[in-house]
Amino acid sequence: MELTGACPLALRAVLGLVGGMTRHVSELEVGGQRLPVSNLDKVLYPKAGFTKAQVIDYYIQVSRVLLPHLQNRPLTLKRYPNGVEAEFFYEKRCPAHRPSWVNVAPVRSGSQGEIIPYCLANDLPSLVWAANLADLELHTSLAAYPKVDSPTVIAFDLDPGPPANILQCAQVAQWLKAELEALGLQCFPKTSGSKGLQVYVPLNSPTTYDTTKAFAHNMALRLEQAHPDVVVSKMAKALRAGKVFVDWSQNDRHKTTVCVYSLRAMAQPFVSTPVTWKELSAALKKKDAATLTFTSDQVLARVKKQGDLFEPVLTLKQRLKAKEMAA
Repeated sequence: MELTGACPLALRAVLGLVGGMTRHVSELEVGGQRLPVSNLDKVLYPKAGFTKAQVIDYYIQVSRVLLPHLQNRPLTLKRYPNGVEAEFFYEKRCPAHRPSWVNVAPVRSGSQGEIIPYCLANDLPSLVWAANLADLELHTSLAAYPKVDSPTVIAFDLDPGPPANILQCAQVAQWLKAELEALGLQCFPKTSGSKGLQVYVPLNSPTTYDTTKAFAHNMALRLEQAHPDVVVSKMAKALRAGKVFVDWSQNDRHKTTVCVYSLRAMAQPFVSTPVTWKELSAALKKKDAATLTFTSDQVLARVKKQGDLFEPVLTLKQRLKAKEMAA
């Protein structure tokens, strides 16, 4: 049976998810490609009873909004072959056993100039192939191939140091939004799917990592100076207790950030989820951190109702001006 992102129930029927049991399936036809699959009954999220079949099903159902954010982005696989409670490993070099139709981006990396062929998940078959490898988390570059030295966004990763949590991150995100809007820049928040929040500033115009990293660092310092009891800009963990670390260092050619709509390797199948500023304000008002945590099923329902809240990150063109760099 052929499966497409437009017919997710076809996958559910083939895998037996509707009936609560996964039938033995060794091969799927996805987007015209034959794809071997294995161990579909394996539980990858033990506390949730969430299987590999359900991981594949989620990624197929969300692919309509996810794939544009993966397009031509060098992808680092984060694989959990025995589930989220067992060991995992990162895989930058696209596996040699990949199918011929999985495209790669040859990217020069490291001081010795080694060429690493990163996987590209540009289509549904490639996405399902990665999911079958138990690549639960999708970590992408902030730039798209072949312009790997020109990031399309600036990313701020807001990481809470306990006992701070996502609510403190929401407050810092609002302060950051105000600073950016004063410079004429729009920004868009998403949950990390783990502990914190991330704020993306789309550029989609010529720039360099040196420029975006310096700008992000300046913004982190400004927030720290304005709110020293809440914000820290240095990575040292000893400084982060009860504060929110504004990680500006993600804006680097050699780093990756979890992609929007990616699953996370948590106790439950939580997802890095785009949210609205109104939702952040409501969570702060209610003091309810749980309203900023979303499982795969909740994300699919949100996408059906709201579409892709992160679409402007792909399309909105903005530029950093000299006065902003000097701020």
